[in-house]
Amino acid sequence: MAVPTMQTSFYGRFRHFLDIIDPRTLFVTERRLREAVQLLEDYKHGTLRPGVTNEQLWSAQKIKQAILHPDTNEKIFMPFRMSGYIPFGTPIVVGLLLPNQTLASTVFWQWLNQSHNACVNYANRNATKPSPVSKFIQGYLGAVISAVSIAVGLNVLVQKANKFTPATRLLVQRFVPFPAVASANICNVVLMRYGELQEGIDVLDGDGNLVGSSKIAARHALLETALTRVVLPMPILVLPPIVMSVLEKTALLQARPRLLLPVQSLVCLAAFGLALPLAISLFPQMSEIETSQLEPEIAQATSGRTVVYNKGL
Repeated sequence: MAVPTMQTSFYGRFRHFLDIIDPRTLFVTERRLREAVQLLEDYKHGTLRPGVTNEQLWSAQKIKQAILHPDTNEKIFMPFRMSGYIPFGTPIVVGLLLPNQTLASTVFWQWLNQSHNACVNYANRNATKPSPVSKFIQGYLGAVISAVSIAVGLNVLVQKANKFTPATRLLVQRFVPFPAVASANICNVVLMRYGELQEGIDVLDGDGNLVGSSKIAARHALLETALTRVVLPMPILVLPPIVMSVLEKTALLQARPRLLLPVQSLVCLAAFGLALPLAISLFPQMSEIETSQLEPEIAQATSGRTVVYNKGL
């Protein structure tokens, strides 16, 4: 019987992360979680009871990885789990894409979005080193200020562009959230996890033994995570405006304008459901790196050619 393992191909990672973001895991009871963890511990120590199937092991691992942090084995607060990203994040995306935004509404939705992102980034960080609350506050303020500043600035530029027709101006305004969110997401990840750059993160050998702490691995982890945060909002904030600009011209929505918000919500939900697994599948959560690329003391501390580290999500 083979223990479920992390896949290294993009397709394997995509399937793996589909399990982690499955919103059904939000309803797993405390008792079911304990049973899943115990089942995996029994397998690890060779005390698995007879009759346990691979399917049961896969299910147990899915539950554990969706709910518990891989470094601390502590429960992640429900709205900040990857399985909660879509159900809790979709209403925010709908708000970001509402047409005819005022200055106040732009500031509110950007603030709410980056507040949620900051908590998700912090909850899913590499937690092999302690992170003080001051780092959380610093990252939170930096991300919110950058997002609001960029979004408001772009909205002002669009409104002053007299060459645009009203219809064109409305369409352009709908795309404003993407550069604002993408740039703020980078600031959010870097500032929320800046302590990893200062302290380094733990790297492990092929047997899971601690080799040492590496600042270079921390840079790789933050770069990979930041890239996923740039890719993530692309489908979410670009596709819905295109789709809605077409659907709004249909006879059904023109005759029933009250359906616009529900339809936009469904479009955003579909885009979010597609974008999240695609973005986080770009890199494996447990990333591998050659010791020759790391600090000399890391290479000297292991006979292996590569080590692994938790990139975070």
